[in-house]
Order: sequence, then C-alpha cells, then structure tokens
Amino acid sequence: MDEGLLDSERAMVEFLNLVAAEPDIARVPVMVDSSKFAVIEAGLKCLQGKGVVNSISMKEGEEKFIADAQKVRRYGAAVVVMAFDEKGQADTLKRKTEICTRAYKILTDIVGFPPQDIIFDPNIFAVATGIEEHENYGVDFIEATRVIKRDLPHVHVSGGVSNLSFSFRGNEPVREAMHSVFLYHAIQAGMDMGIVNAGQLAVYGEIDPELRELCEDVVLNRRKDSTERLVELAEKFKGAAGKTQEKDAAWRDNTVEKRLEYALVNGVTDYVEADVEEARQRSTRPLDVIEGPLMTGMNVVGDLFGTGKMFLPQVVKSARVMKQAVAYLMPFMEADKSERSTAGKILLATVKGDVHDIGKNIVGVVLGCNNFEVIDLGVMTPCAKILEVAKKEKVDLIGLSGLITPSLDEMCFVASELEREGLDTPLLIGGATTSRVHTAVKINPNYRRGQA
Repeated sequence: MDEGLLDSERAMVEFLNLVAAEPDIARVPVMVDSSKFAVIEAGLKCLQGKGVVNSISMKEGEEKFIADAQKVRRYGAAVVVMAFDEKGQADTLKRKTEICTRAYKILTDIVGFPPQDIIFDPNIFAVATGIEEHENYGVDFIEATRVIKRDLPHVHVSGGVSNLSFSFRGNEPVREAMHSVFLYHAIQAGMDMGIVNAGQLAVYGEIDPELRELCEDVVLNRRKDSTERLVELAEKFKGAAGKTQEKDAAWRDNTVEKRLEYALVNGVTDYVEADVEEARQRSTRPLDVIEGPLMTGMNVVGDLFGTGKMFLPQVVKSARVMKQAVAYLMPFMEADKSERSTAGKILLATVKGDVHDIGKNIVGVVLGCNNFEVIDLGVMTPCAKILEVAKKEKVDLIGLSGLITPSLDEMCFVASELEREGLDTPLLIGGATTSRVHTAVKINPNYRRGQA
C-alpha cells in the first residue's frame, strides 16, 4: 500500500472490508504492510482477527517507536521489528543484536508487549556483490538469529530472503539454490519465517552438488574467491560457454573505443591507463574520454545488467575499471578545469530515513567531471541540514535522492520547507522510487519557486 500516487488509507480500508465480507478468507491472519503508520492503523481497525504489522523500527527514535508499539498492542496484533535505529540499518552482527536487544527491552518492559508477538527482522542483505564489506552479510544474519533466539525468549525471527541473491538477478537456478542453502542454515540457527516465493525454492538435497557447495561458500563466507567461483559457474547454468574472455587477447586488436568498452564489460583493468591515454591524445579535452567511450561502455554494462545478462559482482568490477580510468584522467581534468570558470554549485543529499547512495554518487561524479562544484551531504540527511547548507553555500541547484518509498514523503516535506523558507533554488529529484508523474503531482505543488 505504498504506491506514491495511491490514497493508501482508503485503499487499505476498502480491501480489508472486502476481505471481511468473505468468511473463509476473513479467518486467515492478515499482515498489514505500509511505511506510513496511519495506513497501518487504518488497516488494524478493519481486521476481524489476529493481525501482523509490518513494520516498526527505532529509525525515528524511541518516542515514536513506543507510540507505534502501544497502538499495535492495543489492537492485539503481532509486530515485525526491523533492526533499524537512529544511525541506520544494522549491517553487522554486533549492530543487529544490539538493536534487537534494545527494542526487546523497550517492548517488554515499557510497552508490555507479549514477547511471543514480536517478530525481529535483522536485515538480509545481498551477498556476492564483489564488495568485500558485504561478504559476511549471510553469516551475520544467521549468527544474529542464533543470538536473538538464545537471549530474547519467545520472539520470532523473519527476513526477506530474496534480498540475499540480488547479485544474480535473472539467473533463477542460482538464486533458488542460494535461497535454499541460506534457509537450510538460517532455520537451524532459529529462523522461524521468511518472505520467499515457495514455488521457486529448490530442495536442498536435490541442488547440483557443485552449485550447492559454491552457494555455501558464498553464504557462509568460507573462501576469499567464493564470489568469482560462483559467478563463473552461474554462466554455465545460464547456458553460456563459460570461457574466460579476459585471456583471449584478440580484443586488443580493436579500436581504442572498442577496447575500453570490452574492458568495462569484462572488468579488465590491465590495459586501462594505456588505452585511456591513447583516447585522451585523440580527444580535444580529457572530459571527452569520459563522455565518449567510457560512458558508452558503461551504457552497455547497464543494458546487460538490466536484461539479466550481467550480475552485480560483474557490474562492481566494471565500476572499478571506470574508477581507475577516471582517476587517471583527474589530473588532466583539474588542469583543464583551472582554465575555465565553474559551471555552478550543486548540493546533493539522500533524504532522511534513506541509507542508499549509489545513484547519487554516480551523479556526483558525472557533475564533477562537467566542472560543477558538488557538495555531497551523504545519506540520512535531515531537512534542516539541507536548508542550512543550501543557504550558507548559495547553491545553484539542490538534488534529492532516495531509493525507498518513504523517501517520497520526505522529498515532499523538503520541497514544502524550501517554499516556506522562501528559497527559489531549482530542485532535482532522483532515485529508484521516484517518477516524473509523482514529482509533478505530489512534489511540484509544494515548491512553486523551485521549478527548473
């Protein structure tokens, strides 16, 4: 019920009233899911029996957490509690257990919540991304589950299982195997329930032995090269020949543009600086290399990833090639930049409540390469901070980013505050959850002065 253009409360009430009119369906427990607590409460009022709320957290502090929990208890529902506090989502074993323990004490000691009605979600994140910090995500969830079930009596543990395999989007055999392997170990640790498509779940004992072993290497972080080995095997399950293109030197005979494209798509860093230098020598200015062959190659990467022909760890390798190429060009661009005036000053921020910043960071790099001065406020940025810096730095444009649906409401709030403060700085909206329609219908009316 979190579609940006939907009247969520009305839709929730209408749907649950229809459910209540069917006796066979009304007996089934209902999970009420929304990022807006007003929508959740509207749903709870319509339930005939036991409900489950998804979800509450300490993201906005203890006071709101307690208030929401008290309302859930009043309606007699169980509750999913996310491992999320004022600092953001828990992504390590220590943070997961600390936040869940803190929430448990508040719910049982202050709110008087029945512990058997508490369902903790310690956050399942994607593994096999090619990023070292992500390698232990599976182990951390499993171990956090073990600690939670041992130290917090009577509670349940759940999680969104499909997040784990996002790196292999488009390769269902590998994703199904990863889910089965993960659940096999997580259930042994005490996991009670999970969000997973049961119709796309491989039987643990029937998974191809080689695939199962490599999935366990990844999920349990047993080898340094586990991601590379699983990526290589994944190609076989997609019917690819599985040959190692990097060792085939024939691509070196192509034009410099094609060589750079190949290096980006295949994550080959060996010849990047030499090829970038050749391209720079042929270009009018260093930035032309980025806007030309490098961006062309990254567009190919984006198309392949979008159609499921590349996986996230391969995209990470492509990003490393791009980063190395840009780093080589930076001294030349700085020298070129000193000869030209700045194109403007831009403030970028991921809004409060959102910890995602990959897209924002890419935009920042591109703008910086185009001679803009970029002020990046990072993630979880309060509205007051955005206004303060925008005024102090006299920025020419404000860019707001967000990936999750609740960010849409925060963007609307920031826009209204910009209007109230009398600013007229153009506002740029971006992120996976945003759209032209939502921006036009919901955000634009709040900030008439800032139309670009």
